[in-house]
Amino acid sequence: MYRFLSSKVVAPSLWSRGLNFPAVVPSSSFHEIRKSGYEDKNRKKVSARQAVRDGLKELKQEIKNWTEEVKERYAFDPIMGIPLPGEVDIQWSFNESTDFDNWVVTSDSDHNEGHSTSTLSVSPTGKGLFSGNLSTQLVRDGKVKRAGYCNFKSIRPQKSFKRDSFHDWSGYTHLVMRVRGDGRSYMITLGTAGYFDVNWNDQFHFALFTRGGPHWQVSKIPFSRFYMTSKGRIQDSQEPVPLNRITSFGITAGDKNNGPFRLEIDYIGLERDPSHKETSAYEQYKVPNFYAGY
Repeated sequence: MYRFLSSKVVAPSLWSRGLNFPAVVPSSSFHEIRKSGYEDKNRKKVSARQAVRDGLKELKQEIKNWTEEVKERYAFDPIMGIPLPGEVDIQWSFNESTDFDNWVVTSDSDHNEGHSTSTLSVSPTGKGLFSGNLSTQLVRDGKVKRAGYCNFKSIRPQKSFKRDSFHDWSGYTHLVMRVRGDGRSYMITLGTAGYFDVNWNDQFHFALFTRGGPHWQVSKIPFSRFYMTSKGRIQDSQEPVPLNRITSFGITAGDKNNGPFRLEIDYIGLERDPSHKETSAYEQYKVPNFYAGY
């Protein structure tokens, strides 16, 4: 049996700053850019009058969103919201009506760091298709030492008035995906960015192994198997996935095998298994307090 979970995602807004309204930029630019080394070059210049008009339109929509949130809060039934054992609650499904604006697709060529390309589209069978070409060829700038990755991930959920929110998966124990791959290994990434900048790059990973061939496969992965990284480095001090603070979900192709890749996705869901008691599959070492970093 399957149930669908509503996942409301609001695209980044436009905001104006200063008395003369010199520019309208994404709201995320109010803070420091979270991915160091990259700048937001897509700032759009608009007039003061147009900035005021855009702001009033957004205010009207945000008030409407806030009203819907209040209604949902009072109509929520805590009993019906408890996950049922053995049922897959679908968080994202891919079909011809999927809004791909809720997903961000990147590759090393987007930042002039390689020659890989990728797209996220609808497959001939009407499912999601993550495909492209993986290349480990380096760019000749004398700086880039590694290349060959393609990635797509969901944008962060937001509440009304552009407030950052989270996916709350605390009632589940497993990630369930129905995919059809090409025999490559992919990397699943769960974003868990916190409030402070030291936690902005916290992520949890686990491998997705595909068989290839014409048949679909259902991959069921316990959240306890995901390991923690920060800026691509596996952390010595591991901890369980904070399932109540998931900010994004993504899949990366980067197995260092040059050539085309193809991953077809039917759905991404969650499941609760009451018999699964493990919180983390990795040993937690207790070291003296004077050790740095613990």
